[in-house]
Amino acid sequence: MKFSNRIKSVQESPIRKLVPIADRAEKNGKKVYYLNIGQPDIETPREFFEAVNNFDRKVLEYSSSHGLPQLLKAFSEYYSSKSIDFTPEDIIVTNGGSEALLFSLMVLCDHGDEVIIPEPFYANYSSFTSSLGIKVSPFITKAEDGFHLPSIEAIASLVNDKTKALLISNPGNPTGTVYTKEEVRMLADIAKEHDLFIIADEVYREFIYTETEFLSFAHLADVEDRVVIVDSISKRFSSCGARIGCVASKNSEFIFEFLKLCQSRLCVSTINQVGAAALSRVSHEYIEKATVEYHKRRDILYSALSSMEGVVCREPEGAFYIIAKLPVENSEEFVVWLLEEFDVDGETVFLAPAEGFYETEGSGLDEVRISYVLESESLKKAMNVLKKGLESYPKRK
Repeated sequence: MKFSNRIKSVQESPIRKLVPIADRAEKNGKKVYYLNIGQPDIETPREFFEAVNNFDRKVLEYSSSHGLPQLLKAFSEYYSSKSIDFTPEDIIVTNGGSEALLFSLMVLCDHGDEVIIPEPFYANYSSFTSSLGIKVSPFITKAEDGFHLPSIEAIASLVNDKTKALLISNPGNPTGTVYTKEEVRMLADIAKEHDLFIIADEVYREFIYTETEFLSFAHLADVEDRVVIVDSISKRFSSCGARIGCVASKNSEFIFEFLKLCQSRLCVSTINQVGAAALSRVSHEYIEKATVEYHKRRDILYSALSSMEGVVCREPEGAFYIIAKLPVENSEEFVVWLLEEFDVDGETVFLAPAEGFYETEGSGLDEVRISYVLESESLKKAMNVLKKGLESYPKRK
């Protein structure tokens, strides 16, 4: 039997495909520090669970394909607190930010169309585009430049008659880069000149550790009809398992077309929407404390990596990831070696090989993405394992 060319074109997740090896390491008695995935260990606000526990219905019904009114209102009020004007009618609740992104690509692009993305980029961008027959036109950003954008000419040169959108993560996953106001404005100007949409993945907007002021693409009134915001409560409220996200746009035609896809999948989990709506009651102090904690972890991680011989990285400005170049030929082989053959006092570490965060063949082979989502003492122990692992690795460059 033969499977579809569509599914054969989709890569395995570089974040998850080595999980069975980590599982075996744990079964063999090793303690594994999971720095491969953006799963925060900060407690989810109790308001979510209280709302779910107090949900009392005789029948668990479908909700609207658009989303529960109270959750749409909560999202709208959240954006208003960020000086972003999205009414409930401008927003649709989705099954996480991933569905928001997938459906946005389906609405905006036909098979054979192209989207421009800076690389390295979130690995699922590749999975979604390839499954839809959309071509990624990447442009390289470099660690020595803090993964900031190249010139307007370098980006605009990729535009052709098949190009439909710019896809941007800001703050960046996997780089931790926060784009400046000038960079956001530059991309908006490219979109205006070449009649492109901007799909802006702003899931990490709360987590910024520099003086750089975050500018949302939704703040730019002159491109509001071509901006699509992808968002999620997963990281903001440490609630990845709830699978609640949203898409937001002032382009009413886009929202109308997007809703067709939402109707085909009926609705997002009613109970989880109830829990998510309750998060609007969470004090902003929760986000402030989380940001301070991630900032501390960022400093621990960057300091440790900077002290390791042969490791090259730049200090992340936001989110909770870093891309680091290691003194190895193949980072995936190194990660597997750490899990299968190496430990320090019975402990090892799980990192995400970075090749899967690039579209350009051969890029990222010696790089890893590290997610600083573990509490400080665990993070310090994980970095000690990495340091000693690099010193002991038989294939070290």
